[in-house]
Amino acid sequence: MGRSGGVGGPDLVDHELVDHHCHGLIRRDLTRPEFESMLTEADQPGPPGTTLFDSQIGLAVRRWCAPALDLPPHADPETYLERRAELGHAEVHRRLLGASGITTFCVDTGFQPEPLTCAADLAAFAGGRGLDVVRLERIAELAAVDVLTGQIGVAHLADTVRARLTERTPSTIAVKSVAAYRAGLDLPAQRPTDREVAAATRTWINEIRGGAPIRLHDPVLHSFLIWCGVEARLPVQIHVGYGDADLDLARGNPLLLTGLLRAIAPTEVTVLLLHCYPFHREAAYLAQVFANVHLDLGLAINNTGRGSIGLIAQALELAPFGKFLFSTDAYALGELFLLGATLFRRGLAAFLADGIDDDAWTAADATRIARLVCADNARRVYDLP
Repeated sequence: MGRSGGVGGPDLVDHELVDHHCHGLIRRDLTRPEFESMLTEADQPGPPGTTLFDSQIGLAVRRWCAPALDLPPHADPETYLERRAELGHAEVHRRLLGASGITTFCVDTGFQPEPLTCAADLAAFAGGRGLDVVRLERIAELAAVDVLTGQIGVAHLADTVRARLTERTPSTIAVKSVAAYRAGLDLPAQRPTDREVAAATRTWINEIRGGAPIRLHDPVLHSFLIWCGVEARLPVQIHVGYGDADLDLARGNPLLLTGLLRAIAPTEVTVLLLHCYPFHREAAYLAQVFANVHLDLGLAINNTGRGSIGLIAQALELAPFGKFLFSTDAYALGELFLLGATLFRRGLAAFLADGIDDDAWTAADATRIARLVCADNARRVYDLP
């Protein structure tokens, strides 16, 4: 199957990929504990004597990434990490991204515990193009700093957020909300009034002055930010489901967004549900019943490894093929880009090949669907050439 090897025929999904949601690459070499920590959403290492290489994603690294570093498939972890260190992070990034077949990277740079590559620098490793996705909470938190330092009043936060988003719009292809991490997805459906925004802002600022971190968690303000994206006529990406330990998973079910999605629907602004696991069937339902809703499986593909074959099939039980997009949600490691691409191609190829075998669709249908999912849906949503 071209780059991804074997399932479903050589030509079925060997198309270029548009990664419609990812993050920057790390700019330094890593120790083994640091490397393993970036393979998981956990914020603590496992018990002594365990390793992330003994997981779906760890085995996938050994199988699919080792050959890009001139190692045999299934190279042991020690050999893999020694070779990685020998090459250095920049060469590793170049090889892994170059092997991925991803040509366009839509990059959320709003989460940077340490400096990562910008969109353009990331894409350069693959000889592709990088495009910016604006994280809404980051704009609001910078505006909160302006309130705290006396540059603007509480009542002006709403206008400041709108103005800064307007400034970013010409160079931005989408906005992103991480409300699932901060407040859950049971958000006010109707656009909050400026008075409601000011009241919520006042409470938030008082909490910060009382010692709380500058971290937005108010559902009214999260709803306000999403509506700012809608009013800017930008596609709105919303994190759904699976994430790190900061997330209360039960509050990340996309069905909690139903009222908000219903309110947004008349605007015809596209909403993209990111990652979705283990709520991918719920997200697929929403993509079917709301014309403007789309979904991906993002970081769930990497973390479920071989299990991602079934995950893709489950998402496509209900989701229209024109509403399903590819993303890696890769962060820091070049491995996550190559794994995301390889596992996605294999899973999609298996799904489409099964349909051909069952005479559910033709080979021509399968090829057309593969092009939609791999790149054309993203090109349409983000108005890409």
